[in-house]
Amino acid sequence: MAAGHAHPLYRAGDSVVHRLPAHVKIVVAFLFVLAVVATPREAFAVFGLQFLLLVGVWIAARIPPGWLATRALIEAPFVVLAVLLPFFADGPRVEWWGMSLAVDGLLAGWNILVKGTLGVLVSVTLAATTPLRDLVSGLSRLRVPSMVCVIATLMLRYLEVIVAEARRMRLARISRGHDPRFAWQLGATVRSVGALFLRSYERGERVHLAMLSRGYTGTMPAFTTAPASAATWSVALVPAIAAALLALSGYWVA
Repeated sequence: MAAGHAHPLYRAGDSVVHRLPAHVKIVVAFLFVLAVVATPREAFAVFGLQFLLLVGVWIAARIPPGWLATRALIEAPFVVLAVLLPFFADGPRVEWWGMSLAVDGLLAGWNILVKGTLGVLVSVTLAATTPLRDLVSGLSRLRVPSMVCVIATLMLRYLEVIVAEARRMRLARISRGHDPRFAWQLGATVRSVGALFLRSYERGERVHLAMLSRGYTGTMPAFTTAPASAATWSVALVPAIAAALLALSGYWVA
């Protein structure tokens, strides 16, 4: 159902990373993030080496760093939290450029910033090299409950439909003199959100009836994905294993 609908994070290519089975990439990304989370926050050099592992994956996938950086801005709210922690945390403090900063706050902010950034970059890399349908197929291959796969498939398929509907409603409001820059017109925007919810609900009912009329029984057609070979697993797991070993080494160097 989701075939032919590319998401904005996907970057089409024919690299060795793109050709890896989706379920293999999901497992590798999950293990890599676990390794990053398990790394002690004082092991600064380890985080740098884990980042270099990601750079190697980007080179293999032929993904420009600038393209990734613009899509990693989703973590901006966490960056703000990390910046504020040194000012409000308790404990010993240090002076830096006339500012009194808490040592624990500096370490906590660094921990949030570096682990959040690496986690986002891993997720964006996975999305950039894997189409949506392949992601859902990979989850199915990993024995994720079928209901979760069905919900994810329908959500991904109709998310762009809802976004397009919201865009048309916004153009209709603007054509009738609505200007979202003025605070006193906030009520129209709020009412539009309610109308969008009702339209989406009604569309969902119509889609469900159409699916029932075509024989839908509550389960999606089985996803067919071939199992990955041992050689594929051994090559794909190299970054995750290296990240895990670096995380372990961090407990000795920290």
